[in-house]
Amino acid sequence: MSTNTLSLFLFACFAFGLPLWAMQHNGIEGNSIHNCSGECYQQWVQQTGGIIAVAEAKAEADAAASPAQLGEQAFSGCIACHGAKGEGGIGPALAGQQASDIASMLNQYRNGETRGNQSALMWSQAAQLNDAAIENLAAYIQTL
Repeated sequence: MSTNTLSLFLFACFAFGLPLWAMQHNGIEGNSIHNCSGECYQQWVQQTGGIIAVAEAKAEADAAASPAQLGEQAFSGCIACHGAKGEGGIGPALAGQQASDIASMLNQYRNGETRGNQSALMWSQAAQLNDAAIENLAAYIQTL
């Protein structure tokens, strides 16, 4: 199996497997929130304050977070290829690089520029990032 085929296969497993896993491990005791109704739903509302309270709490936490903290949250999507500590794997090592260099590379990928053999994998990932997300990721990666 070629490296590109293996990379594509691993990416597909991650892209489809992570959302399925997250739905099953959503932190709510008992049934999944997707199967929760009636008494189960009322318990969830009591525990969390409901969907609006959860969204407001997340917005407050995001507003108080540093760029590196926000980038750490976003980096979870990078771990499959770049390693949990940016040590590399399928993708190159990111640890030890400057934030400005990371931001520059992500912007190049977002613009569809080729930087290496696996650029096609990064184009779709970087296309999902806005300027703030790129700066946050770069700030976090610099801390690795």
